[in-house]
Amino acid sequence: MFGKRLLLARKKAGLSMRELADQVSPRVTVQAISKYESGKMMPSSSVLVGLGKTLGVSLDFLMGGQVDALEGIEFRKHSGTSARDLAKAEAIVIEKLEDYLAIEDILDLAPPDDPFGDLVTRQVESFEKIDDMANRLRQHWALGIDPIPSMTGLLEDKGIKVIEADLPQRFDGLACDALCSGERPATTVVVVSSRTGVERKRFNLAHELAHRVIRATDNPEIRLEKAIDRFAGAFLVPAEHLVAEAGERRHGMTYHEMMRLKRLYGVSASAMLMRLGQAGILPKSYIEYAFRSYARPWRREEPEPIQDDEGFGAFERPKRFESLVWRALGEQLISSVRAAQLLHRPLSSIEREIRGPHG
Repeated sequence: MFGKRLLLARKKAGLSMRELADQVSPRVTVQAISKYESGKMMPSSSVLVGLGKTLGVSLDFLMGGQVDALEGIEFRKHSGTSARDLAKAEAIVIEKLEDYLAIEDILDLAPPDDPFGDLVTRQVESFEKIDDMANRLRQHWALGIDPIPSMTGLLEDKGIKVIEADLPQRFDGLACDALCSGERPATTVVVVSSRTGVERKRFNLAHELAHRVIRATDNPEIRLEKAIDRFAGAFLVPAEHLVAEAGERRHGMTYHEMMRLKRLYGVSASAMLMRLGQAGILPKSYIEYAFRSYARPWRREEPEPIQDDEGFGAFERPKRFESLVWRALGEQLISSVRAAQLLHRPLSSIEREIRGPHG
């Protein structure tokens, strides 16, 4: 395990074995680095600390035993993403997931139940059937048809681990199944970039949720990613609710109405326009005209973006991990020093919140 983690951390840092050997303190040989990575030798404690400092990773990451591997990684990335960026993203996920699983172990939490039941499919007959799948999942989770206040909170409630991280700039996020050590079952993880806007973040979360439901289409006329995007749109914006808000069989729509709707559902203007077409509210010809004209810039820059501290933005933050750390601290299962490490906050800040304003 240590060898694999060291290799991943070195790739994340973009260093060759020679460069790492030259930079680490105390100094080691290239041959020693090679043996560490191949599992033929373990470093001394002082070298281990030096490797962590040089590579910018924690000792928990290098020596962690909670996560055996990440399986089925699905990156939401832009073109030109480098191998170093991929390794960095994977290392960030493993490091945060090690902390997450460790705190669950400390609290002795049972694994969550399967949130999907028999809704998982590998066959898609039509785009209309995809809308039905999204509606059935909403029914399965008793969500009704109203807008979802927090996609992050919803996924966390269903046992899916949501991590927000400072991913490399070309990444919007990723999803995977983490294979865990011992008898712990695999756990689903969705990671979103802290740089991503609220509208895109919510769609990315719905997109990754869709991948958990639709594993394949078995339909040459419907590509998987098209099916996933359709599911995400239908899940965030149910057609029944949208028709009630926007009306049936419209010939056109003002910019003011479009901005109101995107804020009502917490989706991008482009996604809103697409959904109005999919729900049969606006004709296909109007959607095509819009994307050729006034809506053309929307794919590059979001009009009137939702701010992080307003509306949906105030709710789209992972909270479960932090709440578990405070719970463990309150139960005196971890120290304030450990809590500060896990939450990446100053010890003084943690102790102030332990004591309260009059402590």
